[in-house]
Amino acid sequence: GRVAFGVRVTVEQDGERKEYQIVGVEESDPAAGRVSWISPIAKALMTKRVGERVALKLPSGESTLTILNVDYP
Repeated sequence: GRVAFGVRVTVEQDGERKEYQIVGVEESDPAAGRVSWISPIAKALMTKRVGERVALKLPSGESTLTILNVDYP
């Protein structure tokens, strides 16, 4: 599966496992792992597949994400 709106994505980021769900702007709650589809992390992950590595550019610097799992709730 590919990363798309509504999915839960498990990634490895800077040596840590993290889970994000890509949601609408009004549903966004980054502290709970719910990121808006227009956020930098969602834009970087969209259309990618399990096993792909993605460069994430943030104001604080660049990070690499490895997609571990894509779950369609």
